[in-house]
Amino acid sequence: MKKIVEVLPDVEALIERARVVTLEKINTAIAERGVCTIALSGGGTPKPLYEAIAQQKLPWDKIHIFWGDERYVPADDPESNQLMARTAWLDRVDIPASNIHPMPTDKADPAVAASKHERELQEFFQVAPGEFPLFDIILLGIGDDGHTASLFPHTEALKVSDRLVTVGNKDGQPRITFTYPLINQARYVMFVVAGASKKPALAEIFAPNGDASTYPSRLIQPQGELWWLLDRAAGEDLRSENLP
Repeated sequence: MKKIVEVLPDVEALIERARVVTLEKINTAIAERGVCTIALSGGGTPKPLYEAIAQQKLPWDKIHIFWGDERYVPADDPESNQLMARTAWLDRVDIPASNIHPMPTDKADPAVAASKHERELQEFFQVAPGEFPLFDIILLGIGDDGHTASLFPHTEALKVSDRLVTVGNKDGQPRITFTYPLINQARYVMFVVAGASKKPALAEIFAPNGDASTYPSRLIQPQGELWWLLDRAAGEDLRSENLP
């Protein structure tokens, strides 16, 4: 694993750096493999990143969009990660509808929806059951509690190592989420983190030793590149000995 950590002066610089690096990785994937597969994160921090990417001239027909997790709400719900990405980015560009692969949230049982999406991933990536596909790019954030995607502290989802997709749990509310082994297969994982409220969790995530069940972002150790892009408010207290 190649780990890169950058602390940017403010949120604007953070988003610009994330835009530059993401575009570089998209173009590299298309140049090398003819297609780019990218999984998006939710939350407020990546929205301006998606708005910036929407302004770029890219071969949209060669880009396939997925999500690393989704709240278990209808696709038009204000809380939907899919809706946020469509509004900020996907509805603004000429990307084929067939290149957008949202997580299903229309099943009575979230576990059924998770299994359905797992089969969709297996079919798209042409991998057999038990094999993990390689995403080109997975974008992530963290919560103040150290969670990422919908891998929350001390939940059953953290124990799932033989599936691509599982059910997460946030205060009793179900989510659909990539499992950590799926995320760890990616060629390129990028955390984009802003705000002083993230400092306590980051200190634990970057500590040489720690508890991944309490700070699930510690589980993310991809076989490819791991990028941490932080604004100063989030990253200013990280000790140099904890950085690459």
